[in-house]
Amino acid sequence: MAEAVILTSGNGSNFQAICEAVSETEHKIAAMICNKKDAYSFVRAEKLGIPAYHVPYLGRDRKDAEKEIDELLTRLHPDLIVLAGFMKLLSPEMTKKYEGKIINIHPALLPKYPGTHGIEESFASSDKELGVTVHYVDAGMDTGKVIRQKSFVRTGLESLDEIETRIHACEHEIYPQVVIELLNCLEEEK
Repeated sequence: MAEAVILTSGNGSNFQAICEAVSETEHKIAAMICNKKDAYSFVRAEKLGIPAYHVPYLGRDRKDAEKEIDELLTRLHPDLIVLAGFMKLLSPEMTKKYEGKIINIHPALLPKYPGTHGIEESFASSDKELGVTVHYVDAGMDTGKVIRQKSFVRTGLESLDEIETRIHACEHEIYPQVVIELLNCLEEEK
């Protein structure tokens, strides 16, 4: 059995999709770490029976928050760290320490539109094909090695809300698949 810890910041829809998919395997989501105290992710974690930890960033130095996250990760010792809507950029020290063990999903077809406005920038572009990218996390902003992408062709008549709904549907399909595949590989390596 391989284990993952999920870091999130908000609603937690990807967190829930991953937890539900992983629950059908031999693997385990060991915990959720969230930086926002009132995030709906905590409600989802409680309903799913996943231990949840609040590690605030607000009003403190990033090094202090990352030290607390690192202490939790050291104690939990996950095989994989999954960022699911975690809206903080990890320091180079943190990404180096967990190199090859941290993955993220981005709501655009990287390397296009990195950063926090991937959906809006994709929508505003003239690109016919939009989608999502699962990638390893490195010290840059959405610059890590691509693991997998899923895309769709837009008609050009969709609203931003409709595109966002399609993007989230792609995320909820592809991200749990990639997490399970990586956990399977990590289990084989043990």
